Amino acid sequence: MNAVTSDQILTQDMLQGFAKRAATYDRENRFFTEDFEVLKKAGYLTINVPKELGGRGLTLAETMREQRRIAYHAPATALAVNMHLYWVGVAADLWRMGDKSLEWILREAMAGEVFAAGHAERGNDLPVLLSTAQAEKVDGGFRITGHKMFGSLAPVWTRYGLHAMWMDNGQPKIIHAFMPRDAKNYRIDANWDTLGMRATRSDDVHLEGAFVPDKYIARILPAGTPDMFIVAIFAWALTGFANVYCGLARRAMDVAIDNVKKKTSMALTRSMAYHPEVQHAIAQMQLALEPIAPHLDHVAAEWSAGVDHGVLWPAKFCAAKHHSVEACWKIVDTAMGVSGGAGMFKTSELERIFRDASCGRFHPANSMLTHEIVAKTALGIDLGEQPRWG
Repeated sequence: MNAVTSDQILTQDMLQGFAKRAATYDRENRFFTEDFEVLKKAGYLTINVPKELGGRGLTLAETMREQRRIAYHAPATALAVNMHLYWVGVAADLWRMGDKSLEWILREAMAGEVFAAGHAERGNDLPVLLSTAQAEKVDGGFRITGHKMFGSLAPVWTRYGLHAMWMDNGQPKIIHAFMPRDAKNYRIDANWDTLGMRATRSDDVHLEGAFVPDKYIARILPAGTPDMFIVAIFAWALTGFANVYCGLARRAMDVAIDNVKKKTSMALTRSMAYHPEVQHAIAQMQLALEPIAPHLDHVAAEWSAGVDHGVLWPAKFCAAKHHSVEACWKIVDTAMGVSGGAGMFKTSELERIFRDASCGRFHPANSMLTHEIVAKTALGIDLGEQPRWG
């Protein structure tokens, strides 16, 4: 067993265990139960809770470096855990800024509650800012009706972070809430059978008038209007997605290099590593990989240091995520090409990496929304302005 320093959580033994189980989770399309228990026991689910409240106090920048390490070995495990960490991170950053309204999230995380994200909806390409789900004000809270997708951590979450539209005296507002697992009038549809990131178990959730008490209402905002709560979601969620694919890209690079060093050809006296076109491809992969981590580290460090970019922050997070997933896809696609037909087999790690990498473009913000946010921010057009087009 590796020696563990007082501030070390992810040991090499743990990471290697994640790597060994990743293929089985993927093949059997099952949740990463063993990984999750290891992480929970090690205190990983509270690494970004402030030290004053009992956590490790890791910043966005520090947390993301740890997420990248997990993603290198088990991308789906890192992606699913990100959903919990980003809610805790949002609450922690607001707490540090003097907003104690979500301190209860931090205390519940320390008590063992697991937070999940319920933002994805069919027909809504502006998650968080708009919603197809409906909220109705009732005594003591709200009743929520709607269909949510990509609900990672389905087997283990105890607090389901969601948002829904509420018509408040004719004014559309967005309710941001956390539904307890023991709530009534909802169901989890175990329909997660996908191309990649299979171990996340991101099952659909059908809300059928589910009641959320007032104490679990995090924010009520005008539709389409962000505040620091929303900006912090951008910070933690998108930077988290980006670092998962950064770690995955690094792994693809290493697998490809190992493969070409072993690959032979009747036309060569040495391995395919000496083929000029293979070398060209490897160079392209390395050139694409080099800027990812520095970009992500820079954006996360500025956020963690409190640099004031004002309305530019959402665009910065979208750009960082976009660059990471697009570079990752280029690297993985090229890795498959230089590795050859062996990468097609289900026994190949590269085959799984290829499928996992393809999922990055689906995570918010997708390419179209990224370009919209970046352009409107640069042009000074309010993101909530209606009509949206024209």
